[in-house]
Amino acid sequence: MVDNNYTKCVINNSFDVVNHICGKFNIDESHALKHSIEVFNFAKKIYESEIEKDSSLVEFKNIIFAAAILHDMCDKKYMNEEEGIAEIKQFVQLYMTEDEINAVVSIITTMSYSKVKVNGYPNLGKYQMAFHIVREADLLAAYDIDRCLMFSMFNDKLSYTDALCKAKILFINRVLTYRSDNLFVTEYSKCLSKTLHNKARKNL
Repeated sequence: MVDNNYTKCVINNSFDVVNHICGKFNIDESHALKHSIEVFNFAKKIYESEIEKDSSLVEFKNIIFAAAILHDMCDKKYMNEEEGIAEIKQFVQLYMTEDEINAVVSIITTMSYSKVKVNGYPNLGKYQMAFHIVREADLLAAYDIDRCLMFSMFNDKLSYTDALCKAKILFINRVLTYRSDNLFVTEYSKCLSKTLHNKARKNL
């Protein structure tokens, strides 16, 4: 049985960590608090869908939620990955167990699109489904082309129109291949990604 008060503590404190790290490393809107909230919300929905089939997943609820919220807080686009991990550990050790922290770090350091494309899925043992839930939540959030625009305008200092051209190329070469590359394993994500894929194609 998961302590709901503990889960609330994990959620609230994880978002506090996001605010702290985003401020320290000047992380732009495309990977900051709003994105963390979006990925958390997707992860929560996937989790709720999956737990209907496997009630034992409740054991990893706090790991899933924390990883979804914190997943970009060691992103090498903004910092040295090890430095980001150290920042995360410094704060989350105040409210999560060592095993939970290690699981969160294992998930967020192996789940990125680029790492999965190069290395495939890691073997995280009992945390494998937690890994897929958080990874898929991040992919679902990536169907928002405005995130690509914000990243290029902020980090590459591109004009809106140039950033839009770059975003279109990224969407065609990456985001719109998620489904054909079979990057979704849960039924919830397979279904929702189809809707988001079709909407993104029309928006392009």
